[in-house]
Amino acid sequence: MGVRDYPDDAYLRDALGLFEACDAILFGRSTYEIFAKMYQGTEGIRPYAARLNAIRKYVFSSRLETADWNNSTIVRGDVAAEAAKLKQQEGGDLLVLGHGLLSETLLRRRLIDVLDLSILPVIVGHGKPFFREGQAMKLKLASTKVFSKIVKFTYEPQY
Repeated sequence: MGVRDYPDDAYLRDALGLFEACDAILFGRSTYEIFAKMYQGTEGIRPYAARLNAIRKYVFSSRLETADWNNSTIVRGDVAAEAAKLKQQEGGDLLVLGHGLLSETLLRRRLIDVLDLSILPVIVGHGKPFFREGQAMKLKLASTKVFSKIVKFTYEPQY
C-alpha cells in the first residue's frame, strides 16, 4: 500500500475545503515540481485537482527556470519579505504545501498562522526532521480531525 492509498473521500473533501478557502498556494521548488507532475492537466480526475490547477501558485526558488503549471509565478529574492507582501494583499488565506526550507523560513520569521499536520500510518526508516537541530517552537492544538486512516492535527504557532 502506497502513501496515495491512505486518503479517503472525507479527507479529500477536507483538503478541497482548504484549497477553496485560499487565494493562493506557496510552494518551495521541490514540492512544486512534485505537485505539478501529479496534477498538471488533471482537472477532472479528482474533485480537488481542478482547484489545484486553477489556484494562483507562487514558487519560491532561486534555481527554477520556468513554472509551466497553470497560474504559477516564480518568486525570487528575500523569501520572508516576498511572503509578507503576499500576506498583506487583499483576499483569502495563503496555503503552504509541503515542509522544507520555505516552511522553515516562514515559521522562523513568524509568517505562518496555522499549521496542519496529517499523520499517516506509515513508518519509514529515514526522512527529513520537521525542524533543524536547535530549532524549537511551541504550538497550541486548535483542532483534530480523524479520518478512516489519517489523523489531522491543526496547531497555532505560539510566537
